Amino acid sequence: MTANATVSGGTASATVRAAAPASLTAIFVRLKLSLMRNGLKGSSKRKVVWFTTLAFALVVGFFVTLGLAMLHGHAHAGTVVVLLAAILALGWSVMPLFFPAGDETLDPSRLVMLPLRPRPLVRALLASSLVGIGPLFTLCLAVGSVLAVARGGAGVAAAVVAVPLLLLGCVALARAVATANVRLLTSRKGRDLALLSGLLIAVGAQVANFASQRLFQAGGLSQLEPAEAVVRWLPPATAVGMVDSASEGAYGVAAAQLALTVGALVLLLWFWERSLTKLMVTPDGSTLAAAKPAKDRGAGGFWSLLPGGRTGAAMQRTLRYVVRDPKTKSAWVTALAIGLIIPVFNALQGTGSLYLACFGTGMLGVQMYNQFGQDTSAFWMVAQTISGPRDAYVELRARAAALALVTVPYTVLVTVVTAALVGNWTGLPAALGLALALLGSMLCTGALASARFPYSIPTDGAFKNVAPGQGGLAWAGIFGGMLTSAVICAPMIALAIWLAVADHQGISWLLLPLGVAWGMLAAWAGLRLAAPTVARKLPEILLAVSKG
Repeated sequence: MTANATVSGGTASATVRAAAPASLTAIFVRLKLSLMRNGLKGSSKRKVVWFTTLAFALVVGFFVTLGLAMLHGHAHAGTVVVLLAAILALGWSVMPLFFPAGDETLDPSRLVMLPLRPRPLVRALLASSLVGIGPLFTLCLAVGSVLAVARGGAGVAAAVVAVPLLLLGCVALARAVATANVRLLTSRKGRDLALLSGLLIAVGAQVANFASQRLFQAGGLSQLEPAEAVVRWLPPATAVGMVDSASEGAYGVAAAQLALTVGALVLLLWFWERSLTKLMVTPDGSTLAAAKPAKDRGAGGFWSLLPGGRTGAAMQRTLRYVVRDPKTKSAWVTALAIGLIIPVFNALQGTGSLYLACFGTGMLGVQMYNQFGQDTSAFWMVAQTISGPRDAYVELRARAAALALVTVPYTVLVTVVTAALVGNWTGLPAALGLALALLGSMLCTGALASARFPYSIPTDGAFKNVAPGQGGLAWAGIFGGMLTSAVICAPMIALAIWLAVADHQGISWLLLPLGVAWGMLAAWAGLRLAAPTVARKLPEILLAVSKG
């Protein structure tokens, strides 16, 4: 009887242990692996991209680690790796904002209906976040960074602690930022941020190029030491600074940096847990906003300054596209930023010219091309109001006026800034007149290209700007129009060259009124010529822009 009871008790205990729930952390790690595995099923293209990315990350990570390790013993090794750790952490903090769709597990709002407590959920999400290509590449950089500065037993011991602290700090930072902004990332504004990531990369590349040139002209890496002295006390870069301090024998400083790193990590995890708790108990703001009465935002403010009738309505519609449509907004912001960066950075490097201000005007002038394609399938509503060349002319004129409303003051601003940087105030009227003549020429060719070479802009895909099969139309309209704009503007260019060669700088100011008049004449002629074509080919235009 006793033996049977013992056997029964042992069986019951084993059954209870077998029925005990698995660790939440292990479940989430397996879930992450399953998501990665299932994401590669059924798409050979996706497999090729994923494995190519993995191979690229491994190769680059290996060579970067090797390069950092070769800095061992260099006088400025600590400066390089501490700043690298700070840049790495900065990259992890902004990536969720610009690439929220890169990892489905970044959206913790999918878990709000599950009976999970925030603290175990933080541990589980942190462990699952360590699985992926990004953490692997970060680990390579962390190992290379500590190899560059670790010396002696104390340095090696500090390096062993610093690598996981740096990795955990970067991953926890990304998770905390993603959780705190999850409502933003899943909204239209979040998608706008993703579309603007290309602009961030382009601007960052220009800034990095300019900074590197100035750095080596000023005397090398020693110029970075003041910045490094501050950054080594900013977590999680303090983890690498701790290794450098321990290797130098500054054990008190190393202990303080270790405490600061651990404290920052604990504070970050606490903030992450608090954000998760708030996310799980707070309703989505979009559902609350839907219950509030809508306000008429077009009744006053800036919109009241626009002209009345069809012209004002079309101008308002065009400008609202710039504010609300992600692809239109991305194109405009990119043009505004790059158009200012090119002349300004060239001027700062000593290779600038006042006439580079025309580059910004040209970047915005391109927005006039394919005007109807920007409406996509909604253009049919506009088409219903066009009954003849007169209606088409008013529509095109309003769209050109909306573009000019932004481009003209922008052109003046860029030209004045460039003139101040290059110190050539006498050439300001000539450069501004030439830029305005170019704008009028591009408004002319843009209206003609919109009428003759319309194409659809797909709504899906952040980087798909031409519908399949319409690439030829896009190339013909944009590049053909740009070449034609140069031809239309050729008399003004020739006049500017002649005044410069003949040393008639005293009358170069005449280019300003001449450029304004030339641009207005070119724009008016282009709109007049394009309007009958739009009215005649309206069904073809509607069909072309609705293919996306």
